Amino acid sequence: MTRTRLWRKSALSFPLALLVALALLLISETSYHRSLAAIQETNAAVDARIHVGRVLRYMVDAETGQRGYLLTGKEAYLTPYRNAVTQIKELLPSLSRYYATHPAQLTDFETLARAIEKKLSEMSETIQLHREGREDAWRSLLQLDVGLEMQQTIRVVVDRLIGVEMQRLADHQSQVKQTLLISRLGVAAMTVLSVLAFYFYLKQTRELGLERERRRAALQAERDLLESQVNQRTHELTVLARHLQTAQESERSHLARELHDELGALLTSAKLDVARLRTHLPTVTPEAAKRLAHLNEALNSGIALKRRIIEDLRPSALGHLGLTVSLDILTREFGERSGMAVHTDFAPVKLGDSGDLTIYRFVQEALTNIAKYAKATQVEVRLSAIGEEGVEISVSDDGSGFDPERVRSGAHGLAGMRFRVEAEGGEMKVESRPGEGSRLSARLPKRPPPSDEGDELAT
Repeated sequence: MTRTRLWRKSALSFPLALLVALALLLISETSYHRSLAAIQETNAAVDARIHVGRVLRYMVDAETGQRGYLLTGKEAYLTPYRNAVTQIKELLPSLSRYYATHPAQLTDFETLARAIEKKLSEMSETIQLHREGREDAWRSLLQLDVGLEMQQTIRVVVDRLIGVEMQRLADHQSQVKQTLLISRLGVAAMTVLSVLAFYFYLKQTRELGLERERRRAALQAERDLLESQVNQRTHELTVLARHLQTAQESERSHLARELHDELGALLTSAKLDVARLRTHLPTVTPEAAKRLAHLNEALNSGIALKRRIIEDLRPSALGHLGLTVSLDILTREFGERSGMAVHTDFAPVKLGDSGDLTIYRFVQEALTNIAKYAKATQVEVRLSAIGEEGVEISVSDDGSGFDPERVRSGAHGLAGMRFRVEAEGGEMKVESRPGEGSRLSARLPKRPPPSDEGDELAT
């Protein structure tokens, strides 16, 4: 439930954070464009104010040059006059375009333009009259005060236009300040929201970490419980399998004794009866003699089969002659039956009865597998001591080999050998490659692990 609530909080937090981010982005973009427009308007107003001021200054320069020329007659005074007129004619078109976008001041600008045109026309006409030597004419024109009236009109209109532009500059600056304030508030709000989001993120991360730790602890407890149960069941199965193995060996020993006592007695009695028949029948027909000889051979074969079965069930040499001699007999008989060259190297070792039987069965099963599957020509069996703690038995062949990782699941020979070895506290190793032969080895401790199967089976 806790994890579900956390995910629900996370699912709600993301859309809210996205909406807030979009709102702040919209505010930021709007503020940017408004600020950019205000700055552009401010620049245009500054340029207009400067141009209007320059027009007034150039008009003064033009009038000064005109009066200097009229008073002195020197052409040098006309240079500043001409420069001023040129500058005025260049400034008026840009001002016309600017005030075309501001209809409220367009009338004042048109008044200014007409006054400038009349003033420049008056100055140009007086200069022309002076050049023609008509002194009375230009003096009369000046005394009409038309130029003075136009100059005053120009000053008044220029002052009014400059005032308007100054007010416009103030308005644009106020707008920029307002936009900057909005941006500032937006940044502050974004900062606060970011801090809150980071706080909730840390809180949610902590809660998720705690939930993950609780789940990990629960999984670990469940894993420990399952591992304990598996270990307990494995131990029980090991004890049971060891008991079954012991019972199997006991049953084999019992069966071997029964075969030796009962079947052996019967076969021996039958062989003695055949011998008595030969003794008490001095003359027999060839056919009867042949039958008696065949019966005697059959009894001998039965006795040999009985001995081999008994040895397979419970090798008698193991209890009477020891492990080394028993292995020597086993390998020699295997070589005689299979026709393979068997090389042996047996060091004298001391193990318990259970350990001796495990090694004997290990070699017996290994040789049986070689005879069935290996297609080998040579076999090597080694028994050696490893320090003071254990022994090693190995069986190698030069046969076809196999891949240990791909042994079919129905093959229980290797599994049975491994279990026998591990039941004695040892370990088994399989080394083989296709076409390169194989080597089976096992290491057993000299002191087998204590058996608690009696207690386990009793429970």
